[in-house]
Amino acid sequence: MSNSMNFKYDLIAVGIGGIFGAIGRYSVSFLFMEMNGFPYATLTVNMIGCFLLSYLLNNKPFKTKVNPRVFLGLSTGLIGSFTTFSTFSIETIELLDASFFLATFYAFLSVVGGLIFCYIGFYLASRRGGSI
Repeated sequence: MSNSMNFKYDLIAVGIGGIFGAIGRYSVSFLFMEMNGFPYATLTVNMIGCFLLSYLLNNKPFKTKVNPRVFLGLSTGLIGSFTTFSTFSIETIELLDASFFLATFYAFLSVVGGLIFCYIGFYLASRRGGSI
């Protein structure tokens, strides 16, 4: 199969994953409405995304069993569209307008929480031998 054909199928896989990730992201915004101006929805999806991506990337048995295109659709498509750095950045700037403390707290929670959730995903994938 030619490289251009592979690329087309890769795009389709990312697009399909992206559809579901974007729908999931939008749906979470209804579950976690902003309270007191704090962006709980974005924080939630980014923590879930950190965990899931780290788990998938470090789950060697899963990576070897699943079709590479499916893996691409899950990681880049689904998780990539589910999480959102740009929204995090905008919300942090908006929080600065309201409260320096809230903006700093949100940025701290997002970065440190993201690292913690990535580590948990890595740890679980490594400890369980990567089995799902």
